[in-house]
Amino acid sequence: MEKFGEDVWNFAFFMSKRADVADDLSQEVFLAAYNGMYAFRGECSVKSWLLTITRNKALHYLQGAFIRKVTLTNRFIAEDSSPPAEQVLFNRLENQQLWDTVIQLPRKYREVLILDYHYGLKHKEIAKLIRVSEGTVKSRTHRAKKKLNELLKREHEEV
Repeated sequence: MEKFGEDVWNFAFFMSKRADVADDLSQEVFLAAYNGMYAFRGECSVKSWLLTITRNKALHYLQGAFIRKVTLTNRFIAEDSSPPAEQVLFNRLENQQLWDTVIQLPRKYREVLILDYHYGLKHKEIAKLIRVSEGTVKSRTHRAKKKLNELLKREHEEV
């Protein structure tokens, strides 16, 4: 839980769009992992296994739940030196805008972007995790980037 707890919670949050649900899902994931440790065959990394459980739990929740609109919390960026306060503010605002836009994407596009860019999984791992072909992951990633660019351009034009 110490090593992967934050990753599990973040992915649950991105899937459910609710912090309280992410809390519950995270607990369920680690309980399921503990109860099913004997089922882990080592065919993938522990992180991929936990994210797969998280995805399944989140999808189960989403099938029967009413989803409310949420605002993402700020994402922290580790840097070697301290930038000026103005730069920190602009980075946070830009980061916030990006994640607010990502959360608007349909789930199938949102999840490949999050798994790829936030968690750093390879296309092969993502394909196995979400149970689609590697080609599907590549095309969804491409389409997600295209849709994200369109949304960002539209939001920029409105400002």
